[in-house]
Amino acid sequence: MRTVTSTPHEIKEHEHVSIPMSDGARLAARIWRPVSSDEEPVPVILEYIPYRKRDLTARRDSTHHPYLAGQGYACVRVDIRGSGDSDGFLDGEYMEQELIDGEEVLHWLAEQPWSNGRVGVMGISWGGFNALQLAARRPPGLDAIVTVCSSDDRYADDVHYMGGCLLSDNLSWASTMFAYTSCPPDPEIAGDRWRDMWQERLKNSGLWLEEWLTHQRRDGYWRHGSVREDYSQIECAVMAVSGWADGYSNAVFRMLANLECPRQGLIGPWSHKYPHLGKPGPAIGFLQEIVRWWDRWLKDDKDNGIMDEPMLRIYMQDSVPPSTSYTERPGRWVGERIWPTDRFADQAFPLARNRICRPGEYGGNEDELRLESPLSVGQFAGKWCSYNAPPDLPYDQREEDGGSLVFDTDELSERCEILGAPTVDLEFSVDQPVAMVAMRLSDVSPEGRATRVSYGLLNLTHRNGHNAPEMLEPGKRYRVTVQMNAMAQSFPKGHRIRLSVSTSYWPLAWPPPRPTLITVYPRRSTLTLPIRPVNAQDEPEVGAFGEPEGTAPTPTTQVQPGEERWTVSRDLVNYESALEVVKDLGAIRFDDIGLEVTRRAFERYGWVNDDFGSVYGDVEWEMGFSRGEWDVKTVTRTVLTSNTTDFMVHARLDAYEGLRRVYSRNWNLTIPRDHV
Repeated sequence: MRTVTSTPHEIKEHEHVSIPMSDGARLAARIWRPVSSDEEPVPVILEYIPYRKRDLTARRDSTHHPYLAGQGYACVRVDIRGSGDSDGFLDGEYMEQELIDGEEVLHWLAEQPWSNGRVGVMGISWGGFNALQLAARRPPGLDAIVTVCSSDDRYADDVHYMGGCLLSDNLSWASTMFAYTSCPPDPEIAGDRWRDMWQERLKNSGLWLEEWLTHQRRDGYWRHGSVREDYSQIECAVMAVSGWADGYSNAVFRMLANLECPRQGLIGPWSHKYPHLGKPGPAIGFLQEIVRWWDRWLKDDKDNGIMDEPMLRIYMQDSVPPSTSYTERPGRWVGERIWPTDRFADQAFPLARNRICRPGEYGGNEDELRLESPLSVGQFAGKWCSYNAPPDLPYDQREEDGGSLVFDTDELSERCEILGAPTVDLEFSVDQPVAMVAMRLSDVSPEGRATRVSYGLLNLTHRNGHNAPEMLEPGKRYRVTVQMNAMAQSFPKGHRIRLSVSTSYWPLAWPPPRPTLITVYPRRSTLTLPIRPVNAQDEPEVGAFGEPEGTAPTPTTQVQPGEERWTVSRDLVNYESALEVVKDLGAIRFDDIGLEVTRRAFERYGWVNDDFGSVYGDVEWEMGFSRGEWDVKTVTRTVLTSNTTDFMVHARLDAYEGLRRVYSRNWNLTIPRDHV
């Protein structure tokens, strides 16, 4: 990223501002704004998240908020109630109190003397979610949002469940927030209150995993905050952004198709990151792009060209060998004037034994294909969402295919490009009342290497909807449609497209209660692909993106080195297998405030042979903060196991000042399985 040393407007920074709420609580904010806004008020851009503005996001924030402020905006970064240096405690995602507070923050910002009353909200992940949710509440003055790596559906397309299947990222994310909500405010900001504020958080933030496991179907808990319940509630302009290595790309397509407000979609090759910091690359000049967006909707610059771009701009990825990480993904930017597009339609490909047939081709005899996948299918799946593209992308799928039903096309006679969501219409029967199916689409090279390009999951008890699951009748034939993740992928001449079907996908998704034998009827099953015409004359033109830019990051020093590890292991004596993930950021000193921060996470997902009752997830976190004599840390651990009827959770939270433990709590919970 190129560091910008000067901007059109000289800016000033307010390192800490306390924003009053109507109930007496105060939220901590950092503000960057033009010096000239003292005399000439400017529009405001809010980022509203729980990740500690003073330390954990300080370096990232310093690269884009001062940049945007230098373009003539007041940029405000607020810690949600119960996080960072804000009052109170945080006991869940997107709770009503959070959204009420968000509206009050927007009202406060609109009334400041340096504000002209026009406001935008931007954010990635949590910040992207509450940007959408605040937009749906239509607060006065909110004219536009930029939502990055977020979802319109908190149940069906978020970190918790996928196709009604429980994701292991549900445990991982719950454990992350278990650690984050246990952290204290900074005494330099909170003063003598810091210890009381910390104790309030430790006692009240709770174990969110319990709530998320209690709601295993799409009920009112998940409908709250899911803007797809009524897209018409959003009237302000929406820019929706994601990446192909991120977990949230599907939402961009749905929002473009269903919102009626001015909207644009942007999807690159990136993981769960802002595009100017995007990995895998190429990163783009995203800050320049959103300046055009804000100028159009907050300054009424209708001639800056941003709305002349295609509604959907996406990175068409070229074929690559399988790898758990990429520095760059080859490809090119393409666009569609509208989405859903009117330039091409889906094509249906019948299935036969081991084959994906050509459209209209007879699939052969009425075969019955049977499979019971081993628990090892999924060891090389990577994470549901690549958070920053270390080795967390899917590896070569050939070993996974050994425990799957596999269907291949013939070698392609010409280049093929797919844009959109592949689907599989599957006719099947199973021998268990609760079962799942996993679909994977891979690019197979002439040498046989298989690179996964999309996948989808379906809990088969959710075949008629996520709100009212129904047990399966063993032996009965059913039909379901399984949608895979949307994609933009080219397949070269000479390669093959592969569909793989399995009855488990652990540890990406929690397995069903018992092993499942599935019978697939390929002659009555179909793969549907959205095949985009290559080099069509009516292909919309996409403007070139600039080089990534940003202001200089706040200075930090790596005091102790970190460690990242992703290890798959198998013991062939006792048949124990495991996936271990270590993410240790070491110790980092924030030089301007003299604060040292340590963060370390260790995740282990294990099982024995094909014993579905042996699977477990075990996640530990340690967070530490120190400055001079002030030295605090929290240690959390969450263990999830299951049997055929229940999930079992054991969790522990310990907090320390120096060597003295000042808080400790244990949880032991049993939560019934609900068709999962």
